[in-house]
Order: sequence, then structure tokens, then C-alpha cells
Amino acid sequence: MFFAKIRSKESGLLLYGITPPKSTTPPEKLGESAQKSLSILETLDIDALVIYDVQDESARTSEERPFPFTSAIDPFAYTSQYLKGLPVQKIIYRPAGMFTKDELSTWLNGLKTHGFHPVFVGVPAPDYVGKTTLAEAYAIWREHYRDHSVIGAVTIPERHAVLKDEDVRILDKVNCGVSYFISQCIFNVQFTKKVLEDLVIACRQSGIAVPTMIFTLTICGSVRTLHFMEWLGIHIPDEIKEELKSCTNAASRSKEIAIEIARELIQYCNERAIPFGFNVESVATRKEEVEASLELLSSISHMLEVVGLRQRRMNVNGAPANREAVSIPRE
Repeated sequence: MFFAKIRSKESGLLLYGITPPKSTTPPEKLGESAQKSLSILETLDIDALVIYDVQDESARTSEERPFPFTSAIDPFAYTSQYLKGLPVQKIIYRPAGMFTKDELSTWLNGLKTHGFHPVFVGVPAPDYVGKTTLAEAYAIWREHYRDHSVIGAVTIPERHAVLKDEDVRILDKVNCGVSYFISQCIFNVQFTKKVLEDLVIACRQSGIAVPTMIFTLTICGSVRTLHFMEWLGIHIPDEIKEELKSCTNAASRSKEIAIEIARELIQYCNERAIPFGFNVESVATRKEEVEASLELLSSISHMLEVVGLRQRRMNVNGAPANREAVSIPRE
């Protein structure tokens, strides 16, 4: 159970991250698509499903967006209506600053009703005037909802490479009640290790237990996807970038790279007693990228089993969770 594993700082968690369908998807297609997705998601060996909030971040940078922005259905509305039958816990992202305190309180109450868990994220543009600060949002959660959920936050290794303060940001959020952190997609494992190194030192100096760190891995199956990831601020080392551009099967090679990153981070965290897990992000629509993400999830699950951090979960039918790659339909 995700809630219990976070509370007990158990390592070996596995999450799978998706985005809701496009807001332009006809209602009659939503139910059909969701049923197909459910039939696949319920076979996966995961502790929780992450549902991202899709925001237009074009104002964050002057660079042209590689993909045109398309709005998506609200993640809470989609999950509560169409994915409630999935027997794993759900983590819902929300940019707290875009909502008033009353709106956030109503939203958190909805999460409580459904047994979902919140992750508050920043606003999509640095000059956006927020309606609520993150500190205020965390205070609402602590006062009314901390007994019913665990709250997470995002960590960005690339930010630490520039500002050198990600450990401070993490501890500030821990003091607000945050108990786990989901990273931005990782391609530069050294950036991530540096965050962990400085965080362990900061926690030791402050007398605070290291929070659970969940590392997001994803598939880059095309040059266009690579450009989009860089536009989002994900740092891809030059040698990986050139390899993905030149290889004949970028999705497959990307999966192999992600597996190596996972292997390094498993060893690094085990040696330093850092509670950790992985989130396999699957927001692509191309079949080969989706299938590679499912293969990646299966590989990481097996790696965690080998080191004694995970036991293979049974699905709703009492059978071992699926390790075969199958496509999740996207609208």
C-alpha cells in the first residue's frame, strides 16, 4: 500500500505516470478509452498511479515549443470518474498557486473522499501571480488532511546544478509536511547523485530523516521528443543525446539507458540508506514509446526484486502482475 510504504520509508516503490486525455476528446470516446487503459493498468506491478496536470509552460521560456500545446481533462475529474476501478492508489498533481485557498480545500476534500494523494507543483510561468503560496497550500493540507493522505512534491536536479539549493528546498518542504519527492525525468544521473549527496549531508546536519526520493525515468523515442524534453528543462548529456539521434531504434536504446540509470541509483541509495523508488513516466502517444515504457517498468520491477526490495504483486485476478509490453490507448 503506497500510503503505508511512504509512512514507513520503505524502499522499492514503483509508480507509473500518465496524463489525462485531451480536453477535446468526445465524451463518448472517453469511457471506451478509459476501459482499455484500465484493462492494462490493472495488470501492472505498481504501488500507485501518477496523473499529471498538463499546463502550457510556453511563458517559461522564449524558445519555441516543439509540440503545440493541447489542454487536457482535469486530472482529478478524469481519475475520479474513469479510473476509480483501478485497485492502486492515485497521486494527483496540482499547481497550487493557480487556485484560491477555498478552491484548494474543496479539491483536497475531494481527494480525501476518493483516497487520492496530492502533489503540489509550481505555476507554469515565473511571472505568474499566484492566488495561494505553496506554504499556504501545505498548511491547508496539514490542518485538515494529513491523517488521510501523504503529500508529495517535485524535485529538479537540473535546478540544483545551477542554484545549488535543491537540498534546502527539499528540507523546507519536509518541514511543511512533505514526505516524498518525485523527480523531474532523469537522463543526467550525476546531477541526481549530487542532489542526493547534498541532501544526505543537510539532513544529517539538521537531524532530519532523509525523505523518500522517487526517480522519474521515461522513454525518448525520437529527435522531436528529445527536443521537447530539452525545452522542458531536462538535461540530456551530449553523449546520450548524440546516441539517441544516431541509433536506429531510439525507444529501445532509451529504455536501456534508463535501466542503467536505475541500476546506478539503486546501488547509490542502498549504500547510503536513502529510501527510494521509481516513477516510469509515460506521456507519449507513439506506440513504440508507450511499449518501451512498460518494458522499462517491468525491468525495474525485476531489478528491485533481485535486491530484495520488492515482491511481485498479484493483479486483481490473483495472477502475477504482467511483465509483457502492451499498449495503453491514448486519445
